[in-house]
Amino acid sequence: MLQIAEDRNFFVDDALSHIGFIMDGNGRWALKRGKPREYGHVVGVKTFESIVRYCKEIGIRHVTVYAFSTENWKRPEAEVAKIMSLFLEYLDRAKRIADENDMRVLFLGDPSGFPEKTREKMAKVEAETAEHSYYLNIAVNSGGRAEIIRAANRAIREGAKELTEADIEKNLDSRRSPMPDLIVRTGGEYRLSNFLLWQSAYSELYFCETLWPDMKAEDVRAAVRAFYKRNRRFGGV
Repeated sequence: MLQIAEDRNFFVDDALSHIGFIMDGNGRWALKRGKPREYGHVVGVKTFESIVRYCKEIGIRHVTVYAFSTENWKRPEAEVAKIMSLFLEYLDRAKRIADENDMRVLFLGDPSGFPEKTREKMAKVEAETAEHSYYLNIAVNSGGRAEIIRAANRAIREGAKELTEADIEKNLDSRRSPMPDLIVRTGGEYRLSNFLLWQSAYSELYFCETLWPDMKAEDVRAAVRAFYKRNRRFGGV
C-alpha cells in the first residue's frame, strides 16, 4: 500500500511500478546563474543520481530517464561535447553505483551514434548489472518515433508479415520494463518531446516548473501524490 507520510514512511504500491523523467532545464538553470549551459549538465548528473536513488528507496522498480534525444545533436557543439564527456564519466562508475543500489542499467536508443569504445562500455555496464532487481533505463540517442521504427523492423526480421501491437511491444528498446505509469517533465514545458511515444499512451503526465538541477525528493513526492489522485480508466468508465 502507498503510505503518504514523510520520508522513510513514503512508499508506493504496485500501481506505480514505472516512472519516466524528462530531465529538462539544465541549460536554463546554468544561464540563470551566469554560468555556461554545460555547467547545468554537470549539476544535472548529480541530481539524476540522487533522484534515481530516491525512487528505488520508495519502491519504484523501474525508472527511465531521458538523457539525450535524437534531436539533441542539434545543440551547440560545446554543449553536446560536455554531455558526451559526462556520459563517459558515468559509464566509468556506473557499475559501482548500480551495485550500491541493486539497479540493472539498460540503455535505450540507437547505440550506433556513439564511438565503438563508448558502445563497448555501454554493453559492459549492461552485462555487469544484469542480475540486479531494480531497473534503470537510460535513454540516450533516443527518440520515440525512431524506436517504433526499430521495433517494427526487428519484428519484420523475425518473420512478422502483418504487424500487431504485441509484435511492436516485444521489440521496443524498453521491452524489459512495463509501460510507464507516470511521466514527469521538469522545466515548465508541457510536451513529451518524442519520449516513449508508444509506451506513454496511457501514462499519467505530470509537469512542474522546477528546473532539473533543482529537483529534490519532495518534488518526486508531489508527483507521486498527484498520480495517486488520478482516476486511471484506460479507456473505460
